[in-house]
Order: sequence, then structure tokens, then C-alpha cells
Amino acid sequence: MTGVPVIIREPDPQAVASSAAAHFAATVTAALSERGAAHVALAGGTTPAATYRLLALTSWEGIELWFGDERCVEPTDPESNYHMACADLLRHAPGAVVHRIEGELGAQAAADAYEARLHARFGGETPVLDLILLGIGEDGHTASLFPDNAALGIEDRACVAVHDAPKPPPDRVSLSLPVLRAARSCVLLATGNGKAAALAGALGTPSTHVPSSLLARERLTVIADTAALPLP
Repeated sequence: MTGVPVIIREPDPQAVASSAAAHFAATVTAALSERGAAHVALAGGTTPAATYRLLALTSWEGIELWFGDERCVEPTDPESNYHMACADLLRHAPGAVVHRIEGELGAQAAADAYEARLHARFGGETPVLDLILLGIGEDGHTASLFPDNAALGIEDRACVAVHDAPKPPPDRVSLSLPVLRAARSCVLLATGNGKAAALAGALGTPSTHVPSSLLARERLTVIADTAALPLP
């Protein structure tokens, strides 16, 4: 694995969210200028939610919002990433095109439907999104790609069904590792000392035991607070 990520260390979670919001705005502005559209995959979690609340773009026209993963629950369920996005972002993103993962269909059916939607928009090749926002779990997972889970090894799909996730609910849907690695930019967000070991693993030797370590580091930006990424 070649490449070195950009690492941004902030003093606290609020500063991480502010930095991530600035990165989001700069990335979509550049994409709109260069290609006339901006494709962003959203993440779940408290740090992304804080980021979404800070976003105040002049216009959301031309921005298409995808999801990096989803739990197999109804869209009104508090566990749904879409539900969180509705509360923290979509209400102040008029004009954005939203592509929801229909987790309520079940993992495989939802993955198949999202796969079809991605290919309808991007063609038959691996979709290249402009920005994918990601969190990291204490076990090193990112999106819904968990350590040594079978979904992690699927390379011929853009969207994968995830079964037997080690945290509830066990059935999920996730963008595949090839899609995460193909993005023009990935941002990995981490806050709190509970994420320190996982983040160290993500920046260490690539391993399927730590899925976040498999991201394309030459296009990866890590934004973390000093609790998650202590000074050396």
C-alpha cells in the first residue's frame, strides 16, 4: 500500500467537526467547478452529525448525497443513518439529490437496489465519488465493513450486503472497499480516546483485521482530535 494520508489534528470534537465541514465545502465547490456535479457519501455517527449541522452552503444544486452504509431498519428508525441525515443535514440542504439506501428491504435486496442505482448514475465501472465521509469503530471498522467479514473481500460489486455484523443490527448494507478506495477523497473522522487504538491501527500496516487500514492513503484525510490521535 503506497501513499501517505493527510493528517489534521484538532484540539476537540467540535474543532474536528468544523474542520470536516470546511473540507466538505471545499471539496464539493471544486467538484462543481470542475465537473458540474458533486457526489458525496455520508456517514453515520455523532462526529459526522456535528459536521452536518455546521454545513451552510450557499447552494446545494448539483450536489448528490449518497450513503456509505445503512442498517437494515426502517428509515424512521433512530438507528438509521438516513434518519440522522434528515435531522442534521437534509432539512438545510434544499436542492440536493438524495440517494437513500432502502435498508428496510433486507441486506441483499437493498444492496442490489443500491448497486443498480449507482451503476445507473455512474455507468458500469466502479463509481468514483468526489468525497466519502467515514467514521471508525473501536474495532477498526469503517462504513459497515467489519474485521474479517466476508463483505470486506467482495471486489466485483459497488454495494455489498453485510451479515453477522458484530454490533446490532447484524444485517447492514455498505459501499464496497473498491468504491471506498476509488473515491477522489476520503475523510476519516475520529474523536475520543476510545478511538485511539483503532486509529493507530488504521494508520499502521494494512490488514483485513483493521478494515480502515485498507483505504487508499494517497487520497485519505484523517481529521481527529488529540484524544484519538495523541501527539507523538
